[in-house]
Amino acid sequence: MNQHKKTLIVVLGPTASGKTALSIEIAKFFNTEIISADSRQFYKEIPIGTAAPDSIQLNEIRHHFVGHLSINDLYNVSRFESDVISLLNSKFKSHDVMVMTGGSGLYIDAVCSGIDELPDPDEKIRNGLQELFEQQGLSALHTKLELLDPEYFNQVDKNNPKRLIRAIEICEQTGKTYTELRKNESRKRDFNIIKIGLEVPRHELVERIHQRTDQMFAQGLLQEAEKVYPLKHLNALNTVGYKELFSYFDGIWDMESAIEKIKTNTRRFAKRQMTWFRKDAEINWFPIDKISEIIEFLEKRLEI
Repeated sequence: MNQHKKTLIVVLGPTASGKTALSIEIAKFFNTEIISADSRQFYKEIPIGTAAPDSIQLNEIRHHFVGHLSINDLYNVSRFESDVISLLNSKFKSHDVMVMTGGSGLYIDAVCSGIDELPDPDEKIRNGLQELFEQQGLSALHTKLELLDPEYFNQVDKNNPKRLIRAIEICEQTGKTYTELRKNESRKRDFNIIKIGLEVPRHELVERIHQRTDQMFAQGLLQEAEKVYPLKHLNALNTVGYKELFSYFDGIWDMESAIEKIKTNTRRFAKRQMTWFRKDAEINWFPIDKISEIIEFLEKRLEI
């Protein structure tokens, strides 16, 4: 292996595709550690619903950015970029390879390419948009963003009011589209990046999502959601699996409907993830059952 050029291996793909298991196999092979780029696995109170690595997996390989925050903490993609680059600078002193895995495209892109310099929020604009959301709901934000930046509207998580509000306020502050401002040249990193994408046939991914949802309930998802229910207004809990159960607690849906909604919304989330990843020509796609082929590919890429 090249002793001089350090490499970050990025394992990505839709939710429930098997990224955690593959990352552990790769990390074992290269005797290294794993960075989580799943923005919901950061929160220690919600490991079941975010499919965070379990205690056995965490003991097998050292993981970073798993359960290191509370849902009450303020954290964003810019801080994540800074924290990960700092960690890599330290870890690359003793490791030639590090592994990063997750399904949060924005967070992966931040580490690989940098985050664009965007203006600080204008409190007046932000407060107005927050008020609009509280009075008229997500649909009012959808209408506004689609008008101001249709391109970003087509890719944003439409159930995330924080992302919607941020994009709208930037459009209103600058008179430019959020898309335009996010197209700055990417930062050149001083390490190599190899991206591995997991491809799963749609019918198989649907089955995996349904099985994993059932497994989460068996592990105690309902009880986990009950514990954080009093804090349901926090952005960290604006997440598939919790939102639907909060509606169940509020008497809006029965349990059967809530479970079905979780499965449906997880499938939709997986589709949005793939839309994001498909735009990245640097991703090397592999079927999920080709672990030995993936490791062989990585070995060849890491040769001098």
